[in-house]
Amino acid sequence: MRRAAKIDANQPDIISALRAMGASVQTLHTVGSGVPDLLVGFRGQTLLIEVKDGSKPPSARTLTPDQVEWHRDWRGSKVYVITDVTGAIDTL
Repeated sequence: MRRAAKIDANQPDIISALRAMGASVQTLHTVGSGVPDLLVGFRGQTLLIEVKDGSKPPSARTLTPDQVEWHRDWRGSKVYVITDVTGAIDTL
């Protein structure tokens, strides 16, 4: 049985900031298997975003083995890894 997916503490603020910029945001954190946390649509572009908590030490912000594998095998657009609202806005 799979446990409930956790989100990083900063994810709600990042989602709010992206939506305030006019982006549509779909959370994907419940999919698991290394799939990025957010699917973002902005000005005709689709972005995949992995959220890491920037308040944690760098060692706690690394990708999990499932995420490393998923990112490596993904043949679509780039997956962005962000740690804060500024990074999310810059990504747009």
